[in-house]
Formats: sequence, C-alpha cells, structure tokens
Amino acid sequence: MNSKLFLATALCASLAFPTMAKEKKTAKAESEDSNKMVAYLFTYFNSNAPEDEQICYAISEDGYNYTPLNHGNPVISSDTIAFTQCVRDPHILRGEDGKTFYMVVTDMKSSLGWSSNRGMVLLKSTDLIHWQHSAINFPTRYTKEWKNVIRVWAPETIYDRQAGKYMVFYSLRSSDPGSYDKIYYQYANEDFTDLEGEPKWLFDAGNATIDGDIVYNEADKLYHLFYKQESGRGIYQAVSPTLTGRWKNIDGHVEQTNQAVEGVGVCKSLDGKSWIIMYDCYANGHYQFCKSYDLKTFEFVQDTQTKGKFTPRHGTIIPITQAEKDRLLKEFGNFNQPILPGFHADPEILYSNKTKQYYIYSTTDGTPGWGGHDFSVFSSKDLVNWTDEGKMLDVRGDQVKWATGNAWAPCIIERKQKDGSFLYYFYYSAHNPKSNRKEIGVAVSNDPKGPFTDFGSPIVTDADRPAEAGGGQAIDVDVFQDPKSGKFFLYWGNGFMAGAELNDDMTSIKKETVKHMTPKGGSLRTWAYREAPYVFYRKGKYYFMWSVDDTGSPNYHVCYGTSNSPLGDIVINENSYRVIEQVPEDKIYGTAHNSILQIPGKDEWYICYHRINKNFVDRKYGGGVPGTHREVCIDRMTFDKKGNIIQVKPSLNFTK
Repeated sequence: MNSKLFLATALCASLAFPTMAKEKKTAKAESEDSNKMVAYLFTYFNSNAPEDEQICYAISEDGYNYTPLNHGNPVISSDTIAFTQCVRDPHILRGEDGKTFYMVVTDMKSSLGWSSNRGMVLLKSTDLIHWQHSAINFPTRYTKEWKNVIRVWAPETIYDRQAGKYMVFYSLRSSDPGSYDKIYYQYANEDFTDLEGEPKWLFDAGNATIDGDIVYNEADKLYHLFYKQESGRGIYQAVSPTLTGRWKNIDGHVEQTNQAVEGVGVCKSLDGKSWIIMYDCYANGHYQFCKSYDLKTFEFVQDTQTKGKFTPRHGTIIPITQAEKDRLLKEFGNFNQPILPGFHADPEILYSNKTKQYYIYSTTDGTPGWGGHDFSVFSSKDLVNWTDEGKMLDVRGDQVKWATGNAWAPCIIERKQKDGSFLYYFYYSAHNPKSNRKEIGVAVSNDPKGPFTDFGSPIVTDADRPAEAGGGQAIDVDVFQDPKSGKFFLYWGNGFMAGAELNDDMTSIKKETVKHMTPKGGSLRTWAYREAPYVFYRKGKYYFMWSVDDTGSPNYHVCYGTSNSPLGDIVINENSYRVIEQVPEDKIYGTAHNSILQIPGKDEWYICYHRINKNFVDRKYGGGVPGTHREVCIDRMTFDKKGNIIQVKPSLNFTK
C-alpha cells in the first residue's frame, strides 16, 4: 500500500579522446559530489503520550546538535500505519543501492502498558518523504509459538552480506512462564512488505535483553551488537564475524553516565574516522552522545538540548546527501522562514557589541493602509531562534509627541562612547499631522532593547529634500558609519534617494552635505530606484541597495550599485545588479526592503528582508491591498572574486 504519509554533437575521432576523458572525469566528479554525505537525519519519537508516539525528523551537520523538522511535528502519522495507531523506536537504514531507505518501528501505545504491543511496522522509501508500509501482528501471524506474545520491541534492520537479504531483528517475549526478552531475527521479503519464516533466536545475555543495534566495523571485520541488559541497567556489546554466528560478549559498559539508559544507536561519522554513539537517558529526559574511534573505548561528547517539541526518545541517525537534505527541508521546513512570528516588514538587523547578540527591528504589518503605529524588537544568539522583546517604540502615544501613526521602516546604529558605554540611535519615519507628511525621527537608548527616548521632533522633513528630487516623501531611512573616516551618514527617500552626513550629535544632519543620490538609468523592469536605501562597506567598496517597483508587484525586488565614497556617485554593473527577487514556484513573493549583517570579524554576510505572506498575494488593489501582510526572512549573501554580489535565491529554510 502506497501513500504520502504527511503529507554534442559528435567530433572526429582524433579530437574526441581528450574531450571524452574530460567529460568522464567531470561526470565522475559530479557523481562523487552528489553522493557525498553532508548531514545527519535523526528519526525519533517524542514521549510516551499517544500523540507523541509518532515518527519525527531532525537534521544535524555535526551529528551531535539537531534541529527538528516540521516544527517538531510528526512527518508520518501513526494512525495511518499502525494497528495501535502509535509507534515508537524508529530505526532507519540506507539500502545497499544507496537510494532506498528502510525503516522499522515498534507498533505500540505505551499508555496500554509495557506488555501491550504485538507487532511492528515495516516501511520503505526512495525519497525519505513517501513511505510504503506494512504492519505485522505476531499473535495472528505466528499462532503456534507466539500466540501469547506481549512484547515485540525496538526492531532494526541490517543487510546480511552472506544471505544477500535484509535482516530484521528485535526483542521478543511472550507471557509464557520463564519467558524473558531475547533478540530474534527474520529476513524481509524482496519488497520489504513482510517477514519470511518464523522468528529465530539471535542473542540474549541470560536475562532481559532489548534495544539491539548492529553495525559492521571494517577495521576488525566484525559485527558489533550493542544492547541493553535490563539487569545491568546499562548498554553492553558483543561481536561476531557473522550475523547469525556465535556472539562473544565484550566486557565493560558503553554508556558514559550513571543514568538509566536505553535505545542505543551507532553510526559512522561523515569523515569515516569515528563513530557516533547515542542513547536515550530516558529517566532524565535527554539524549547523550559519545564518540569512538575503535568501538572499544567511548568518549562523552554532550547531552542534547531538549526544547519545546524537540524531546527525542529512542531513535537512530543516518548520513544524508545535500540533495536529500534539500528535499527534506523543502518538504518539512519549519524552518524559521519567516524567522519572526506574525506580520512584520522592513527589517533592520543589528549585532550589538555590548550584549553580543543580534537584534531585528521591524515595521508592524498586517493592518490596512500600512497603518501600524509601533515598532517591535527581537533578539537572538544564533540568527535562528528569535525572542520577542516587545514593542520598543509607539508613535501614537506619549513616547513620540510629534507623530500619530504610520510607523515605518526603521534603522538603528550602535555608537561606542568615550567612556566605553554604548548608545543606540533608532531612526524611523512616521506621519506628522502638522505637515500632513511622513517625516523622519530619532529615539535614543543605552540598551538595544530600550527603553528609547524620542528626540521630540522630526530631524528630516520635506524641506531637506534635494532640489533635484522628484515626488515622494521622507521615509525608509538608513544609517551608516564609514569605516574609513568614522563619520555617520543618513539616507532616505521614496521616489528619490537622498544622503547626508550626520552631525556628531546624531540627531541632526549637515544640511550643506545633502545630496541627490538616485541611481541613474534603469526602468521598473531593471534597477530603477523606488525606495528603501541601504548602505554597507566591503573591501574598499561602498555598496548601495534599494527596492525596485511597488510592494505587492510581481517585479518588486532588490538591486544594488557601488561607489567609492559614502556620498559618491553610484555605479551599476549591468551584468550584476539584482540582489534578490521572488520565486513563485516556491510560493515566495515580494522579497525586498532589506538590511545587511556582517558577522563581526568575518567575511560572512546575511541579507534580512521581508516577503509577502503567500496567503495574501492574490488580493487586488481596492479589495485589500497586497503587500500589507509581510513577514521577515534571512538568507546568506555571498560575493564573487570581483566583489559582485551573487544573486541570492530566497530559501524556504535558513540554517546558519
């Protein structure tokens, strides 16, 4: 049964040989690259609650730190595959062909009791997303010897090289007198939809033996069986040259803790030099990871950090390729894209040298006519997980005397004072009822989260518009410190770009320096400036960014040019001017109005931008203007050897 469970021409012979050799080498290199393992997939369940006894996924690049997929929710629904409608202990294996995956799980609802399960589920997939499944109930299948079965625990799969088949092994126990948990095995049929023959004894330690995991070690040419021995309260090991041969116990414990443990899993690391050993510290609510180079000695690495819905229980990991990782991320992306909850726009991102954290300041969105009146601030230690620190400025209350609404497009800069302290200057635009225009104000704080004190009046008005500028208002402000001179500059404008140097008080501009900076040329289809200037410096170049066309337009995107000074003329490279644009096939729309982050001390860059929520892109003007339901995203930004920005493809997932 199949179901989606969640969802050039020929050349003459004398010239062909060098070309063909090159093509073969390229094809080989491409094949090796496509088969390269780049990450780990963790399959697990979350708790003993029925709603959590389901298969979940998490991904890691190092094998020790994992990020759950699908917001920590199941990727396969248990009620579609299991007799009990609950499953546990998922074990995943990559097949010998490299592209088929096998998973086996315990068919069990633990709330019915620890001796309540009667079978297992076999699953098979070629893409890690769509799985065929078959449930096997032992009492009705093996009516003679196993009609009184009470446990079929923690099945796993391994390829038996001698038999040329996939072996499924598991712990089995009946209610018969004297019975205790022992490890049995059977071979799966060719389609991996059933088990062949009757259960056969594989191994036991003389008392309850459960949670077996077997790996083959090329170094010693032995199979290593890891298992839990109930009487010893720990994880032990036995070895054998063949899967069905005589197993020899190895002295000593595997676990590197005094806590009660179970559910051991062993996986070869991506570099092939070491092994990752993981086990469930079930009584203490976390996983523990160890490392081994010889499967004889084991070194503690770390405990998992459980958080929210990520409380992994008894699972296993496998290495995956980049293509497989990308496919999983596309299908099951929680993925902090958007990275902030709710509707926010015009993100300004900051790294604080004072707190050593990242901050995003945003326009509050989701209101008719872009009518938000307050700004929010979010903090993060890793650019992935963000904390809502609340409303840091409201222009419709006592904090701002001169404005009444339309709190738009903020920017912020940190300035170190002579005494070593820091001040934060927060610039923004808002509606001034006296002039009936949008104007720019500033508020100051000694902490990136606030509270902020407003200057008391706008610092840029229509009167500061360059003479050459056309229509548009004083909105979309940006602040920049020149690393060469140490001077500060302000940029703004809708329909025009203006720039000016700030006075040392940071609350006024040097009016004699105001310059019309609108990039020349282009059209709405190319690089014509509309709004949202942003400036940063890299390797001797000043990069100027802006948004093209109107928010809500399919052509809404970000372009850039460069200059040799903060107020210099902007030069546009016609071969490289687009920074980011929407990808409708991925349901990503309206990617624009950005800010840029450089990781301190590194040539590592990120673009923070907004996009239009996919559920609101079909609305028409007059019936709910598109572009008022935006959300904040972030992606890595890179450069070529000449310093050109390589166009960013907006992602469905962001991992730093």
